[in-house]
Amino acid sequence: MSNLDSDYNNDEYYYEDAKNLEDEIIKCKKLIAECGIYGCIESIEEIVQVCIENERFQDGFYFVNILLEAFPYNSEYWLRKGSLENAIGNFDESIRCFNRSLSLNPGDSETIINRAAAEENLGLIEDAKKSLESVLVVEPKNEDAMFGLGTLYQRQEDFEKAVFYLKKVVENEPEFVEAYYELGFCYENIPDLPKALEAYDKYLEFEPYNASGWYNRGIVLVKMNKLEKAIDSYELALAIKEDFASAWFNKGNALADLGKLENAIECFKQSLELDKYDEASSYNIANIYEEMGDLANAIRYYSESVKINDQYYEAFLARGFCYDSAGKYQLALKDFNKAITLSQDNAEAWYAKADLEYSLGQLKDAIASYKEAISIEPDNYEIWFNLAETLFELGDWLEAMNAYGECIRINPQDAPSYYGKAKINFILSRTQEAVDCLKSAFSIDPSIRTEFAKEYPEIKSSKLFKKLLGEM
Repeated sequence: MSNLDSDYNNDEYYYEDAKNLEDEIIKCKKLIAECGIYGCIESIEEIVQVCIENERFQDGFYFVNILLEAFPYNSEYWLRKGSLENAIGNFDESIRCFNRSLSLNPGDSETIINRAAAEENLGLIEDAKKSLESVLVVEPKNEDAMFGLGTLYQRQEDFEKAVFYLKKVVENEPEFVEAYYELGFCYENIPDLPKALEAYDKYLEFEPYNASGWYNRGIVLVKMNKLEKAIDSYELALAIKEDFASAWFNKGNALADLGKLENAIECFKQSLELDKYDEASSYNIANIYEEMGDLANAIRYYSESVKINDQYYEAFLARGFCYDSAGKYQLALKDFNKAITLSQDNAEAWYAKADLEYSLGQLKDAIASYKEAISIEPDNYEIWFNLAETLFELGDWLEAMNAYGECIRINPQDAPSYYGKAKINFILSRTQEAVDCLKSAFSIDPSIRTEFAKEYPEIKSSKLFKKLLGEM
């Protein structure tokens, strides 16, 4: 009886048709039953590789165990079993199998490289490095070992070392396609964007129908601020893989940056349709509607975002701003409070809440919220100034004076704060201090003189004041 050799393409083990693969496995099992293992060894060897390539691990173990039962001292079969164990996550057992293979065939580079992968999976990074480096001692130009070291360093985010090894790969084997892809990623993170683009372009020369390659190329072009070209890359990715949600999302971002808001919305809607749990797409749609002044749709999509992810504080905060703009103050306050609950260290949420409380006439609550915001961002001028103005309005002169002082600390050329201090000093009958602050305010911004004349006509016309100010 003939074996299965004629049914396989020796260079192609991947089956897109699951039924065909199942038929081949059944055929091989039947062949073993009919003529025994010794009559179809080559067929079993091939079907083991087929099972590994097509993730039919249970069947792979069945066949490789048959081979090892008959040939327990065959290093190749232990290598295949180790690969299967590694594939299902039994890393300790896979290393045992690889070591058994090496005891029968010491120094075999393929086995050592596979063992390094299992060592890395176990977190034995230094062991993995030593394994791969030991291959290079014997075979200095072994591309698989260099590629393994490159990707290992890449996963450790040591991109410079990763590039060192990946460059060696393509120098020795210019058609090692995967190395160009990984080089693109490493250069992007160094960052060396022109080299990243060059690497992805080289990869795409070999793999022009790879959607991920075009997508990553688009990301690099965005970072280089070449938005139109980035959009072209995302469109090529989508032409290859229409349901590529991330490509729709990134294309939407690029279009939004170009001010093509309607087109951007359509992209984000496509992304959301493909991934109904993508709160970021919904958020971006809302953000654009808000920018366009369509508060109703903005609120609708921000609400969709928080429905998908009830911990999404940015969406609560943004929806709060929309409610505020729409005059729905209590709903806005509720959203600001929710944002604060989710992110206690977010100054923007406290600041938004404080401004709203001020608008509602809740000055004491506003002051408390401004202070919370300042505790997070102590050098934020706008928060200090609004706090100072609120304290002034409430009649808390000394605290207001201190807040104006903080504004001047942050911005020594802050004329309004000098003027605020001057007004408080007048109230406290500190005439000389008031005049000194006015001099500073007038010097920085002469237009404040007009404001002062309107607010204090009786002081402005006073001869004593003019003398103190040096105008007489």
